[in-house]
Amino acid sequence: MWLSSFYLLFLFFFLVFLLPWIFIYIGLHEVQYRETMTSKTAMIIRDLRNSKSLFRWFVGGSIVSIAVIGYQERKNPGKLEVYSIFGAVRFGRAFATATSIVVDYKLSLFGKESSTPDYQLVKNEVHLRSAKKLYKLCCKNGGVFIKVGQHLGALDYLLPKEYVNTLKVLHDDAPQSPFQDIIKLVKEDLKNVEKIFKDFSPEPIGAASLAQVHKATLMDGTQVAVKVQHPKVKKYSEVDMKTISFLLNTVAWFFPEFEFLWLSDEMNKNLPLELDFVKEGKNAEKVDKLLGHFDFLKVPKIHWDLTTERVLTMEYCDGGRVNDLTFLKQNSIDVNQVTRDLGKLYSEMIFVHGFVHCDPHPGNVLVRKNKTTGRQEIVLLDHGLYQILTNEFRLNYANLWQSLIAADIEGIKTYSQHLGAGELYPLFACMITARSWAVVTHGIDQVERSNVEDNLIKASIVDYFPQISHLLNQVPRQMLLLLKTNDLLRGIEYTLQVRKDASSFINMSRCCVRAVAIHQLNHCNGWRCYIRIFMNANFSLFKIRVYELATRVLSLPVFQYIQNKFWKKEQLVITSSDIL
Repeated sequence: MWLSSFYLLFLFFFLVFLLPWIFIYIGLHEVQYRETMTSKTAMIIRDLRNSKSLFRWFVGGSIVSIAVIGYQERKNPGKLEVYSIFGAVRFGRAFATATSIVVDYKLSLFGKESSTPDYQLVKNEVHLRSAKKLYKLCCKNGGVFIKVGQHLGALDYLLPKEYVNTLKVLHDDAPQSPFQDIIKLVKEDLKNVEKIFKDFSPEPIGAASLAQVHKATLMDGTQVAVKVQHPKVKKYSEVDMKTISFLLNTVAWFFPEFEFLWLSDEMNKNLPLELDFVKEGKNAEKVDKLLGHFDFLKVPKIHWDLTTERVLTMEYCDGGRVNDLTFLKQNSIDVNQVTRDLGKLYSEMIFVHGFVHCDPHPGNVLVRKNKTTGRQEIVLLDHGLYQILTNEFRLNYANLWQSLIAADIEGIKTYSQHLGAGELYPLFACMITARSWAVVTHGIDQVERSNVEDNLIKASIVDYFPQISHLLNQVPRQMLLLLKTNDLLRGIEYTLQVRKDASSFINMSRCCVRAVAIHQLNHCNGWRCYIRIFMNANFSLFKIRVYELATRVLSLPVFQYIQNKFWKKEQLVITSSDIL
C-alpha cells in the first residue's frame, strides 16, 4: 500500500507544485526561441518563476496530496496502483505536451492582430509544431492516445491540414506488442494453445491502436486470423480516458473557441465497446446478415469457440489494401468499381439499416479477386466501431442528402436545422459534402470536383474553425462518426484518384428513397396510404433508373465527342469567396 501511496503523492505533488514550474520553464524556452515575443512578456514569466508563492503551492499541495491518498486508499484499497504507477508517468507526459502546445499558441500569437499578413503564417507554423508534439505523445503513450490521434487524422475537411497530415499516418504506424506478451495473453484466454494451433506466426500481419492481428493455422489445417488486444490497453484505458478528458477541458479553458469536448464524450462511449471482441464478432455477423445480398462483400466468419473479450479468431481472408495501387493494377482490379461498390455498401448501411461501420480506413478495407468466380470483392475488417442511427436521425439525414443532390436550398436549410445546425446550415452542408457552397447551390452532381476547390476548402478551414468546432458540439453525437466515415471514404477516393461521379449519387438517391418509403409504409393506416406511398416511391426509383440509363448513354465515346465538340459543359469557377 505504501508503494501506491508514494506514487500518488508524486502525482499530486506534480500537479500542484511542479506544474507551475513546467509551465513557466516551457514559457521561457518558447520565449527564448521566438523573436516575435516582447521583452515585457519574458519579464512577466521570469517574475512568476521567482515568486515566493510557489512555496505555498508546495506546502498546500503536500497536505492535499496526503489527505487525498488517505481517503482514496480507504475508499478503494489496493486499486490505486494502476493510477499511481502507470497514470503518473502517462499523465505527466500528456500534461507536459498539452502545456507546451498551449504556451506555444499563446506566446507565438501574443500581440498579433488576426488581420496582419504574417498572423496566419505564424499560426500555421504553430499548428505544425503542435501536431508533431501530439504525434510523438500518441506514439509514446499508445493505446487510447493513438485511437484519438487516428480519429483526428481522419477529419480531413474539419481540422487544419497540419494536424490531419501529421496524425493520419497513425493509421499505418501503430506500435506492436512483443510476441511473448501476445502469446501469453492468448494462453491466458484460450488455455491449451499447443492443442489449438498447429502454427502461430510471430510477426503480425496488421497492428492497430488497440490490438494486432497474427496469422495462424488450426490443427485441422484451417488458416485463421487471430486478433489479440495489446496486453496493457485495458489496464491503461480508464486512466487514459480521464487524462484526455481533463486535458481537453483544460485547453478549452485557455481557448474558449476550442469546442472539441465532444471528442472525450465519444471516446468514453465507444472505447469500452471496441475493447470487447465478443461485441465485435456480433457486429461482424450482423452486418454480414444485413448486407449479404451484396455479392461483392466479404465479411470474415467468426470462430466463436476461440473468441473471448481480448482474443478474436476469424476466417483468414487475403487481399490487398484498398489504397495499394500497385496491387490493384497487378490484379486487374477496377478502381472505379471499387469506389462504386463502397458507395453502395455505405449508402445501404446509413440510409436503410442505420447500422454503420465507422472505421473504413485503408487497413480495414481489402480488395481481391474471388478465386472461384473471378469477381472483385471488398473484404471489410475491424467491426469494433459501429454507429447505430435512430430512425429520426436517419430519415432527416436521408432527406438532407436528397435535398443536397437536388440543390434544394430550402430543403437543405430545413433538414440541416433538424440535425442541429441552426443558422450555420450552409457550413454544415459544406462539411457533409466537402464541397463549396457555390457548388452545393449549383448541384453537387453537376459540377466536377477540382483540386482548386479542394485546396480552397482546406485553406478556409482555419478561418471557419470556431464555427466548425461549435457545429460539432451542436449536432447529434451520431453525426460525429458519420463525418469521420465520410472523410475516410473520401480519402480512399483521393488515393485511388477517383472522384464521385453521377453513379455514386444515383446509388445514394435510391437508398434515400427506400429509407423514406419504408418509414412511411410502416406508419400507414390503410390500403390507400400504402398504395400511394408504394406508387410514389416506385415512380421516384423509375426516374432515377431513367436518369442512370441516360447518363450511361451520354458517357459513350460518340456522345462524349459530340458533347465536347458542340455542347461544352459550363465550368463553374470557384474562388475563395464562393466557399461559404
